[in-house]
Amino acid sequence: MTEKLAQTQYPVHDFIRSRWSPRAFADRPVEQDKLLSLLEAARWAPSSYNYQPWSFIVATKDDPTEYNRLLSTLVEFNQGWAKNAPILILAVAKVRSEDGKANRHAFHDVGLALENLILQVFSFLVTQVTQVLLLTLTLICKCLVLVILTQTQVLI
Repeated sequence: MTEKLAQTQYPVHDFIRSRWSPRAFADRPVEQDKLLSLLEAARWAPSSYNYQPWSFIVATKDDPTEYNRLLSTLVEFNQGWAKNAPILILAVAKVRSEDGKANRHAFHDVGLALENLILQVFSFLVTQVTQVLLLTLTLICKCLVLVILTQTQVLI
């Protein structure tokens, strides 16, 4: 597979230049330890006041009921291609603190957690950069992000 590199105006890391959003996925499971490593990386992201307002809902094809339940939260068009991904991860932002105050930084903080998750994906590489698709949806004050690991060239 030929690596696609974006033509940037200023130098950026090749991890960034080679990122794209495919809709085709390797038909194989992701090992449990690799999945847990991704979530651990997300956990270590910085957040406003160290509030860590993220939760992750994970569904794999090993549990078809839960996988289909999570898949059903997507619009029909996105279900058409996302159904081929081995894992669906839904990141949810907690937009209120324990005392009920609005957390204006929640979506930003969840974005940082997802960036850590993506950086961890890159740590599993052998020779090529993996592709990660982020589909951001906003539903009833929650940020839902579908993260799909792709590419046959990676170890996960």
